[in-house]
Amino acid sequence: MLNYTKTFAKRLQKNVKTMKNLQKKRQKAPSHPHFAQKSSQMSGQQGKFHHKKSTKQAQVQSADAAIRDFTQVNFLSVTDNQHGQRIDNFLLARLKGLPRSHLYKLIRADEIRINGKRCKAHDKLCAGDVVRIAPLRLGVSKEPVISQTLAQGLLARIVYEDDGLIVLNKPHGMAVHGGSGESFGVIEAMRIATGKKYLELVHRIDKDTSGLLLIAKKRSMLKMLQEHFRQKTIQKQYLCLVHGVVEQGQMIDKPLLKYTLANGERRVKVDKQGKPSQTKIEVLATFWLDDMAVSLVKASPLTGRTHQIRVHMASIGHALLGDDKYQQQAQAQTAAQKGVRRLCLHAWQIAVPMDTQTKQFTADLPEDLQQLVGERF
Repeated sequence: MLNYTKTFAKRLQKNVKTMKNLQKKRQKAPSHPHFAQKSSQMSGQQGKFHHKKSTKQAQVQSADAAIRDFTQVNFLSVTDNQHGQRIDNFLLARLKGLPRSHLYKLIRADEIRINGKRCKAHDKLCAGDVVRIAPLRLGVSKEPVISQTLAQGLLARIVYEDDGLIVLNKPHGMAVHGGSGESFGVIEAMRIATGKKYLELVHRIDKDTSGLLLIAKKRSMLKMLQEHFRQKTIQKQYLCLVHGVVEQGQMIDKPLLKYTLANGERRVKVDKQGKPSQTKIEVLATFWLDDMAVSLVKASPLTGRTHQIRVHMASIGHALLGDDKYQQQAQAQTAAQKGVRRLCLHAWQIAVPMDTQTKQFTADLPEDLQQLVGERF
């Protein structure tokens, strides 16, 4: 037993000495040139990688400018114009053509980040935030080509302008924004015509409707006017030409429901399951176009539903002249024979609370509608 213990102790001491000698040799031995060179190369590569990464992160553009290439990572710096805006609405305004459902998938998949952190669709932005957008299949965003004639024509239709607001008399036949087959609309054309990066629609009117359209030049103005619309403190009045003799002084109170046809076209109908909708109407004149009775009606929508005036008037048997969605086929043929070439709906007046007073703006009937009405209005 004693001999076994002494033998084990000697082996242990020998192993300790061996380990100490190996440690001394490692400290004294020069680095192998192959490993030294490889280490240097690795260090250089890391430096290059870091440089590339920092350069890429430094390529941050203002969120006021349009994204030119969606196939690469984009970093957008939030300005005062987007301060307080939800990230989903911020992105929808810049990723034209991207379905809302796809956008929410991107957010859930961490393809969208705010200041390098994950976000949720309802998160609100602050000025100075940097939004990262992963590469998308939207391709390159091309700025629409606006002719000088169109640009000057739109500028000539400005009814009112100050530091924060433009009131435009929109021509019929022009959509308010691009999309759904439209390469551009009023808002894109106005940005180019005025040279202003920030212009936003306060509300919308149909493509075939002419008349007053509010455009905000500042986000503070946009938020203020949108709140007025929510509070129903902005009053709008339309002029329309309708079939038949309309009973004076009516309040049309019928719920409206959106639905989609088999071909994908969106329509609206009166339905109990729809949203509450009210339109006050006043007959300004009744006259005849040859053998066709026509009424000039002032319509004041108390709610802001899609196609509200058009559907409400059709629901009481007085569809708008030139309405290709809600007028009967026989009515459409008769109206066309009388020279009707467009939807006879015009956004005539709008009263907007501003500062300590309410300003009212008016857009006269366009020439084609005035020819139908004659001296009656």
